[in-house]
Amino acid sequence: MAKIIVVTSGKGGVGKTTTSAAISSGLALRGHKTVVIDFDIGLRNLDIIMNCERRVVYDFVNVINKEARLNQALIKDKRADNLYILPASQTRDKDALSKEGVEQVLEELAKDGFEYIICDSPAGIEHGAFMALYFADMAIVVANPEVSSVRDSDRILGILQSKSRRAEQGERVEEYLLITRYSPERVAKGEMLGVGDVEEILATKLLGVIPESESVLKASNQGIPVIHDQESNAGKAYSDAVSRLLGDNVEHRFVTIQNKGLLQRLFGRSA
Repeated sequence: MAKIIVVTSGKGGVGKTTTSAAISSGLALRGHKTVVIDFDIGLRNLDIIMNCERRVVYDFVNVINKEARLNQALIKDKRADNLYILPASQTRDKDALSKEGVEQVLEELAKDGFEYIICDSPAGIEHGAFMALYFADMAIVVANPEVSSVRDSDRILGILQSKSRRAEQGERVEEYLLITRYSPERVAKGEMLGVGDVEEILATKLLGVIPESESVLKASNQGIPVIHDQESNAGKAYSDAVSRLLGDNVEHRFVTIQNKGLLQRLFGRSA
């Protein structure tokens, strides 16, 4: 049975689409048939990070409106055999997503044997975001370690607990917290919240801590999910997060100040 995972956040710019690309790629690389859906109608970015924007012919809204079949809109990833992308429309309004239409697409994907359906949600609580989180079995709430991001994430958690399909059925969405752009050095200086501070505020199970890293921007610009870069700390941290998602007990790395090696001290290199 397919597991529907929404990747969501209270505010934009926290690394949500980067996370959707990395988590879906990681699951596929572990052998799980996975699809990632862009719910950000009108402002799609997932296809750029996945380097498939030139291959988009039909999109999510075309499938909902029965202007194309699902298999016509799905794009097979070039790096992971088990991964497919369902892009968003750039020309439609967010209201083009209907609850009935989204449900039908999710059911068809489940029938096609997908084990994981990753829903890349727009930020906030507008219509597209609600459509992405409504059917979720599991939620990955992405937050930066700063007060406004954490506060907005708390609001998203409240919506998951009250307005999702599982909430309507008297059940709970399985919630995870992913902290991005984390710098232990800045925490030590009092410039950002520590992991413990964020956990205490949100009271949500920690899936991973992604360190602030130039490799994330570099990977995005190249159209390569950063999880493929296992030389970078960010790539390793996302791989650890995928392991935890699959039930492995993996210790959190990159949460304390690391002693730099000789080359890093000499040249100031950053992973």
